[in-house]
Amino acid sequence: MKRRLLLICVLVSVAGLAGLQAQQSTYEIVIHGGMIVDGSGNPWYRADLGIQDGRIARIGSISPAAGARSIDATGKAVSPGFIDLHTHSDIPLLIDGNAQSRIRQGVTLDVIGEGRNVAPLEGVVWDDYRENVGRRYNFRDVDWRTVEGYFKRLVRQGISINVATSVAPQQVKRAVVGYEDRAATGQELERMKKLVAQAMREGAVGLSSVYGGGGYDNGEELFEMAKIAAEAGGYYGTHVGSEGYQLVEEVSKAIRVAEVARIPVHIYHFKIRGRNLWGQVGPAIELIEAARGRGLEITANQYPYTAMSHPWGALFPSWARSGPPGQIVETLKDKATREKLKQDEVFKQYVEEHGGWEGSVGSGFKNPVLRQFDGMTIAEIAKIRGDMDPADTCFDLIVEDGGFPNGIWHNMSEDDVQRIMRLPWVAIASDGAALQTEGVLGQGYPHPRSFGTNPRVLRKYVREEGVLTLEDAIRKMTSFPAQILRLADRGLLREGYWADVVVFDPETVYDQATFEDPKQYPTGIDHVLVNGVVVVDNGSHTGARPGRPIYGPGHVSSTSN
Repeated sequence: MKRRLLLICVLVSVAGLAGLQAQQSTYEIVIHGGMIVDGSGNPWYRADLGIQDGRIARIGSISPAAGARSIDATGKAVSPGFIDLHTHSDIPLLIDGNAQSRIRQGVTLDVIGEGRNVAPLEGVVWDDYRENVGRRYNFRDVDWRTVEGYFKRLVRQGISINVATSVAPQQVKRAVVGYEDRAATGQELERMKKLVAQAMREGAVGLSSVYGGGGYDNGEELFEMAKIAAEAGGYYGTHVGSEGYQLVEEVSKAIRVAEVARIPVHIYHFKIRGRNLWGQVGPAIELIEAARGRGLEITANQYPYTAMSHPWGALFPSWARSGPPGQIVETLKDKATREKLKQDEVFKQYVEEHGGWEGSVGSGFKNPVLRQFDGMTIAEIAKIRGDMDPADTCFDLIVEDGGFPNGIWHNMSEDDVQRIMRLPWVAIASDGAALQTEGVLGQGYPHPRSFGTNPRVLRKYVREEGVLTLEDAIRKMTSFPAQILRLADRGLLREGYWADVVVFDPETVYDQATFEDPKQYPTGIDHVLVNGVVVVDNGSHTGARPGRPIYGPGHVSSTSN
């Protein structure tokens, strides 16, 4: 009898141990005790996440012991990974796939492709792309020509975040027509349409234009390319030609694309710039809301700052900045051309809209001799150099730097930023890039948005000023961008969705990056998972690179994204 009892006890113990082991291995990761802010905009609730095979396997009450690893989220918010609809991380991700300034913000998906894009690289674009990228980042290892080729390169090297791309109509035209300022022939237009169709088949999420080329100089060409993107289920993203005096006119042009091509339209960093125009964004908002009211899908994004950043070329009228890269240097060596520019009303207007010489900051000189001026306004540099006219300082610096340096322009109103942020059809996006605090990607004087966009919203506009609720801020960073991209299984915390997850402290999250010291990672973002893999662990990068290409709806492969 004793032997039988002993045997039963042993069997029960073994069964219990086996059961415990089975429970412990139910999930690869359990995130427990957190406030679930699921991305929908609904109020937060308390639950645990069980993650297995890269996806959210269960949401509910889950024992920490049920995971091979458990993450204690007590007192923290748990949200979907942030999706940034407007970035320039194409080459930075090839230089360093760890994407430090992105993943540490909680960004798990960057969308690239506005303006200069990774494909198609044909004709003059091939040399143009290699030369400009090489000049900016000292990177010349461009061994792809297509969207598919770029994605394969990313996968081969490994990346810490997911990446989607659009295709730029002005780049497509330049690849076919070159630098000639003319309409495409019928044969050339057919080639342009085929290149757009190829990019969409290879996974591009849409068509994406920028001011200055490929836009409304030849509107019919743009309509035809947009129709191809629409047939593939993509959208048309646009950096409107003016965010100042012609904002309403430019928004009207974007809406016209939606009408003609029957395509969703997404406007990049919606804003109004220029002190004289502060408080006058209302007509553009009304125009968009009227278009939405009649069934056109118009959305926008914004970054949460009152200064913008782009190369100095945006100061110049198209006649001065068109042509091959480097031509502006020869143009500005000519005294007569300089005087013509000073009298040009468009140039004067652009300078005014950019904040004047007192609001225009040099932020990325490539000439080592000029880097002493990084962070100074053109007016300050003119004073140091003894120039009577800051316009001459601007021209001289471009010549000495061998092209347009980057700039930061303090020219927006905080009231306008907040008004736009409250609009339900406006997402949060950075217009930044995957940078870091040292090395090639740590050079220069970048806009702080590359390091601080998302935590700035959570800190300044949610916790401190109450412009947004926590739930709506997360919606603008997650499910709303996923909706624009037509992603079926990202952007929400839902069972079966990919496990792109952020664990952060809503009471302490803080954007450390400032205009004076922009290269600083945020604090208060403890854990970030990409496709179920921990990439940020207790605030530190693990070195993991589980990111992957995210394909648009027109992708011909059946591979899940």
